[in-house]
Amino acid sequence: MKKTIKIEGMSCNHCVMAVKNALSEIVGVSSINVELENKKAIVEGKNLSDENLKEAIEDAGYDVISIE
Repeated sequence: MKKTIKIEGMSCNHCVMAVKNALSEIVGVSSINVELENKKAIVEGKNLSDENLKEAIEDAGYDVISIE
């Protein structure tokens, strides 16, 4: 399962690491690629819940615009 998440609020590599760290805490996540220039994260794994992904990113201080 692959999810593309559009994120607002990332401005530097520290932000990228904060989002990666937040997403890595989710059970089932096997791969995370956060793109600062495109303001998105691509997450792969099993049984990924949009709600869990959104909550992890928002808890880290960023806004989720959409999840596809």
